Amino acid sequence: MSFKIAIIGAGSVGFTKKLFTDILCVPEFQDVEFALTDVSEHNLTMIKAILDRIVEANKLPTRVTATTERREAISGARYVISCVRVGGLEAYAEDIRIPLKYGIDQCVGDTICAGGILYGQRNIPVILDFCKDIREVAEPGAKFLNYANPMAMNTWAAIEYGKVDTIGLCHGVQHGAEQIAEVLGAKNKAELDYICSGINHQTWFTDLRLNGRKIGKDELIAAFEAHPVFSQQEKLRIDVLKRFGVYSTESNGHLSEYLPWYRKRPDEINKWIDMSDWIHGETGGYLRHSTETRNWFETEFQQILDSASQPIDANRRSNEHASHILEALETNRVYRGHFNVKNNGVITNLPADAIIESPGFVDRFGINMVAGITLPEACAATCISSINVQRMSVHAAVSGDLDLLKLAVLHDPLVGAISTPEEVWQMVDEMVVAQARWLPQYAHAVEGAKDRLSRAKVKTRDWKGAASRNVRSIEELRVEKAAMKQAG
Repeated sequence: MSFKIAIIGAGSVGFTKKLFTDILCVPEFQDVEFALTDVSEHNLTMIKAILDRIVEANKLPTRVTATTERREAISGARYVISCVRVGGLEAYAEDIRIPLKYGIDQCVGDTICAGGILYGQRNIPVILDFCKDIREVAEPGAKFLNYANPMAMNTWAAIEYGKVDTIGLCHGVQHGAEQIAEVLGAKNKAELDYICSGINHQTWFTDLRLNGRKIGKDELIAAFEAHPVFSQQEKLRIDVLKRFGVYSTESNGHLSEYLPWYRKRPDEINKWIDMSDWIHGETGGYLRHSTETRNWFETEFQQILDSASQPIDANRRSNEHASHILEALETNRVYRGHFNVKNNGVITNLPADAIIESPGFVDRFGINMVAGITLPEACAATCISSINVQRMSVHAAVSGDLDLLKLAVLHDPLVGAISTPEEVWQMVDEMVVAQARWLPQYAHAVEGAKDRLSRAKVKTRDWKGAASRNVRSIEELRVEKAAMKQAG
């Protein structure tokens, strides 16, 4: 069978290569056309060379094109996959650095909290541009598969305002299940069955079965506490498990940002954080990791290109949802996964308009969600706090309403546990001014924000965070980038 897949943000070399090889593991998809698009022509050139090598080595009829003209890539596509980061590391650095001046310590900052909300403000106008192109030039009924964070906000905007058939995809559920399988001593991942439901990055394993045997709270706690690594790296998640009765999908560092209890006091943060790897809660950990590894594909390009000559091995197909969804839709081979869609009653105790992440089945007729799930009350309460922030953030991003944006940040659980309204108002002004070139919807408000900042009364601090190794500023990134460019 032949159809077209457009990948926006294809310059994310490693992830694009994974999606590509996963899809080609489906025998019926060997005649597919992949249209790659990115703002970086350099990255596009590299990823196209890698994918062309895979096609050549495997003697496939697959076609690969690459263009910086997004609309051209989307034209005629049946599926459009997005994995973009608007503003790159330069904007992301400000998502972490500026809130730190106001005492808000983030590990990742890409979902909610101050950083995640501003990330959404940058992404949503661009997501809506993608949707416009999909409506106008893609194959009628084309599906939009969004991998980009903030997942819930991007998907919400694409469905409510973009009017495109959109599915949000993440791998947090799979990673959490792998941890649980390991601590329970499963010989392979297939021995563990589970129901996991909630919202993206706050999804909860409400039912666990190991070889058909139900696993209770006490057994799971004991298994995690006995594990020599996870008992140290996942202290916060284990504490939440003890109090809520269910395990969360998200990493220790991620989860700590969504709750108002663990990162609000500098003297308490280190109690819950493990510094063996950034993902366990390091201040600005993902920014540091991304900065230090952002050119890995440059330094390892030849090695990646050489490895692309190897035969595609279907046994090494990843558990990323995209290829499995496409396979189910096109071949009617049923796939069960966890998808981000509008709730509409699927989870009984979350708002109907929320973007949930919950189990569903895919076949030729589309995604069929498992309805009638009720979360434990504490899980629902935690999710609803984030949903309220997401809703305001999406509406602010679409309308360019700076006051609504400030109210969204004010209502964020962690921000609200730390900052006063006056501090939030000044912090958001500072973030909007710093990121103005990526926030066209707030252009009318930038001069007013600058004026207020010139008369600012709130004192900020030079604080690197309670669990920090190094949080780099946007200026450091710019200087380094300029030096690299000059060196060729």
